[in-house]
Amino acid sequence: MKEVAHAALAEPQTPSADKGAVALRAFFNIAKAWNLDEKEQMSLLGLTSRSTLQSWKAGKVSRIDRDKLERISYILGIYKALHILLPVRQIADDWIRQPNTAPIFGGRSALDRMTAGNVGDLQIVRQYLDAERG
Repeated sequence: MKEVAHAALAEPQTPSADKGAVALRAFFNIAKAWNLDEKEQMSLLGLTSRSTLQSWKAGKVSRIDRDKLERISYILGIYKALHILLPVRQIADDWIRQPNTAPIFGGRSALDRMTAGNVGDLQIVRQYLDAERG
């Protein structure tokens, strides 16, 4: 799984639709590793349409907007940081659901923070993990 996400990031520059498809493939691989349900996936992507999510899962991507690419970028960074900080795959993937006493989480899980709906929440989790990495 980790290799798939990293391979998706390493692909050469392609037209916009292809970039979106590559980013979404990486996102859905991470969603599988994190056991995200559709509601969580939609929230992380900032989607309101279940049919759009289903189309994207089926590989039907015409183009995704900048906001969605930004969200996916944060998620990829969070995934990568977790696997650096917690080299045991299952522990890294389970971390997002664990209650966290760090002030930015207030006893809630990182997933609770990330699915609050704002792209800024993804950024905050990413910054927190990057700071933990040093």
